[in-house]
Amino acid sequence: MADLPKFRVQQMKPFFTVGIDYAGPFATIARKHRGAKTFKSYVCLFVCAATKAVHLELVSDLSTEAFMAAFRRFIARRGYCTRIFSDRGTNFIGAFNEMNRLAQEAGGKLGIEWLFNPPASPNFNGLSEAGVKSVKSHIQRVIGNQVLTFEEFYTLLTQVESVLNSRSLHPLSSDPNDLQPLTPGHFLLLSPLNTEIPHLDFQNVPHSRLSRWELVQAMLQHFWKRWSLEYLHTLQQRTKWTTNIPNPAPNTLVLIRNDNLPPLKWDLARIVCCHPGSDGVVRVVTLRTAHGQLQRPVSKICPLPMDISTDHST
Repeated sequence: MADLPKFRVQQMKPFFTVGIDYAGPFATIARKHRGAKTFKSYVCLFVCAATKAVHLELVSDLSTEAFMAAFRRFIARRGYCTRIFSDRGTNFIGAFNEMNRLAQEAGGKLGIEWLFNPPASPNFNGLSEAGVKSVKSHIQRVIGNQVLTFEEFYTLLTQVESVLNSRSLHPLSSDPNDLQPLTPGHFLLLSPLNTEIPHLDFQNVPHSRLSRWELVQAMLQHFWKRWSLEYLHTLQQRTKWTTNIPNPAPNTLVLIRNDNLPPLKWDLARIVCCHPGSDGVVRVVTLRTAHGQLQRPVSKICPLPMDISTDHST
């Protein structure tokens, strides 16, 4: 594998360089009424190459015009970008040609370097493909046979975007008393995305008893549970016992595996003390959390991606 390109490691504003891809289709309706006709909608995904922040837009079709509208909404909310990576979809090529034409008619240059992948090579845009994987499979599972209106689906997408941007990337500092991690939300809002309007837990309530708004919140809660567990699994990848794994070190910031947390809430702690066995292998650690000290097995903690040998944060 080659070294990361400069734009992946340079200090720059979020979404200065982005990868774009589509996910879908998803069945939606214009509004909720008897006999409403369903139509296909798609998720346009923008991923920042430097911070791995995600921006999601819902579009009604795969046309150039629909993508241009989504791209203008993205620019209006996230700022101008100078480099774009995408595949050779006809909507992307059409948008690039249209924006070039408009720039020439205005007597200037577009100012965006648009890099298209070679044909049949999705691995050239791996950041976007990883984002599509995180979004599409889980949304399809939590929606199931339900058909949402365009507005309800857009609301769900924006909340899913907040969930994805709340994941931990690296400890904010080496201070043993600091339990805050660096997240993509810090680059967007200068604060973590860990606050949300309070709501009840609807995961175990039958859908027939929920209002439309409660149904959307139940889908978000199911998405959070599925995605957060999958994300923690990527941080907990363990090899066979034939390979030695380094023991956890004191003061390491870790995520505690907790299956009952609400969306956007992460259980973080610092390792205070390690308890090695007779063979010198640490299987139990003492943790300091915001609510006191507790003991957990190593199988229930996840060191942050930059604290382990491999970064699985994509």
